[in-house]
Amino acid sequence: MKLQEIARRVNGYCPDEGGVEITGLATLANAEPHQLSFFVNSRLRDCLQSTRAGGVILREEDVRTYGGPVVICENPYLAYAQVAGLFDQTPVPQAGCHSSAVIASDAVVDATAHVGPNVVVEAGACLKAGVTVGPGCVIGENVLIGQSSRLYANVTIYHGVKIGRRCVIQGGAVLGGDGFGNAKDKGQWVRIPQLGALIIGDDVQIGVNTAIDRGSIEDTRVGNGVVIDNLVQIAHNCQIGDHTAIAGCVGIAGSVVIGRRCTLAGAARVSDNVSIVDDVHLTVSTMVTASINRPGSYSSGMPQMASRDWWRNVARFRRLDDVVRRLRRLEK
Repeated sequence: MKLQEIARRVNGYCPDEGGVEITGLATLANAEPHQLSFFVNSRLRDCLQSTRAGGVILREEDVRTYGGPVVICENPYLAYAQVAGLFDQTPVPQAGCHSSAVIASDAVVDATAHVGPNVVVEAGACLKAGVTVGPGCVIGENVLIGQSSRLYANVTIYHGVKIGRRCVIQGGAVLGGDGFGNAKDKGQWVRIPQLGALIIGDDVQIGVNTAIDRGSIEDTRVGNGVVIDNLVQIAHNCQIGDHTAIAGCVGIAGSVVIGRRCTLAGAARVSDNVSIVDDVHLTVSTMVTASINRPGSYSSGMPQMASRDWWRNVARFRRLDDVVRRLRRLEK
């Protein structure tokens, strides 16, 4: 695809040399003259100046630091995402059901859907037009999967789960499993049946080996446009607002309400029964133990340091209460 055509597709423009032929994407450091790259991080300015790329997507203010062919646009990273879609080579399976698939007689599978090898589709399930179900998936009773959604290999969807349109669910994800509900009786645990369901909106992305529990009484809900990374745990009764992003290894306990457009960076943790308003950003490893009522960025946790310094500080922390008490006595 010529550079000028790419520019048109991403609402950018080429000041010159728009006839360069582009065959793929690459990083600034490794791009060849037939590949396109992008520049968004000022720390990579040296890579920009030395790149061999056939074109670079960047902002207007960065043009003066690079003398090669460019695509100028307002948001280079978004443009990169759009261009990646143009060159995406992910296989698209043909419609139809593999002979090894086990499909209940009353399940409804649209003629344009694809059901791969060794898939199980249980009673009352409904797969809408353009749905793709990869090998080894299990679709429970009365599950609804919306138009053009895709499940990669070995996804498990428990009974009654509803998945919206154009969702992408990566391999190994488990949706609608039981939450961690137990009551204690004379020192022994009694399981609480989980009576709610899991409702997932449109355009949701769910990463590899992520688990989202069904509700204990009311439904767990994931809003439209939510993106969830690999190895995330979302417990029963949680409500995740539209367009929130959750990075890898985040753990969210039960009955948490998270607003719209929030971001939870890697390994953040949220205690049960707290609420987080719209437009909150949790940085890496933040621990939330109380509700957050104002938008903004929140942090906790301890950055790394030399082990010797860490153990010295731990020893001092253990003495902190005594130090505070002594200080109060001195102040009096």
